Amino acid sequence: MKSPGTPPLLRETQRLFWIEIVKGVIPAAAAIVVGASQPVGQRWFHNAGGMPPFQLQPLSSRYISFSERIQIEYLLSQKAKVREIARVLDRHPSSISREIRRNAATRVDASGYRAHVAQWKAELAAKRPKVAKLVANPRLRDCGRERISGGIVAEDGRVVLGPVSPRFTGNNKPFRKDRAWVRAWSPEQIANRIKIDYPDDRSMRISHEAIYQSLYIQGRGALKRELVWCLRTGRALREPRERSRRTAWAHVTEETLMSQRPPEVKGRTVPGHWEGDLLFGLERSAIGTLVERTSRLTMLVYLPRAEGFEHKNTLKRGPALSGYAALAMKDALANYIDVTP
Repeated sequence: MKSPGTPPLLRETQRLFWIEIVKGVIPAAAAIVVGASQPVGQRWFHNAGGMPPFQLQPLSSRYISFSERIQIEYLLSQKAKVREIARVLDRHPSSISREIRRNAATRVDASGYRAHVAQWKAELAAKRPKVAKLVANPRLRDCGRERISGGIVAEDGRVVLGPVSPRFTGNNKPFRKDRAWVRAWSPEQIANRIKIDYPDDRSMRISHEAIYQSLYIQGRGALKRELVWCLRTGRALREPRERSRRTAWAHVTEETLMSQRPPEVKGRTVPGHWEGDLLFGLERSAIGTLVERTSRLTMLVYLPRAEGFEHKNTLKRGPALSGYAALAMKDALANYIDVTP
């Protein structure tokens, strides 16, 4: 086999990387776990659109693994014979002989076998390039592109808009503009609708995951990457499901959680312990409340906005300008109660 260049990082390393991603780990941390650099892990995640580019399960035991290739390299360096290596690995001698002959390095010492080069060549030989379904079927590709972009053209030239999605009505987001996906079709809706529109044409069938892969994974060549902004989430990268299920870590330490109260505070037996809360009003006004747990004495603290805060023109980046941070609370309390220990 002609050498195509320097061996890249092993596929096994990337497989372990995507296993960590599926667990909900961020790319930078997952790269450190598998022994890669943080920029490399982020590049893997970005180029794949957040979707694993191959199966995460290891290959069948009928194939020689990377760990076995490491043993082969070590035993060859100890001048072991093929049949002896086969007995150690519990493999047929012909399998070991074929492995050494096919995947041997070409520019090394007399042994001629390196585990990482052999693994690299085996991965190259095992590749089975498959054309994406949306690339091989232009009619199916055009059908999906029209629906993702928000509408389709009927036979009479009339534009048929997609299903009406509910507009964003989330609390505390009054200035969010309407997005392109208000009338766009989701991949699930496209996959199910095609079955109704083309009941007798088996070539017009596709799964929603295949559509997602064409959108997120670079190099597919079927759908333009810009169409991801027409999806309901509007994400440029696929978010692993397990990451959305993770419990976000608190902004306070574990010792200050209500469930970790000392007995004297929980039982209201010792005075001097205060409990704070925050009330929001109109135009982002706020009042802090302090309640002494034993006497139930309640104090209302007016919280002015921090300097530089603007109601309708908040910055997307930079320091927090909400005016209700811990420092603002401390400054406001200075006029009411002595907060020094």
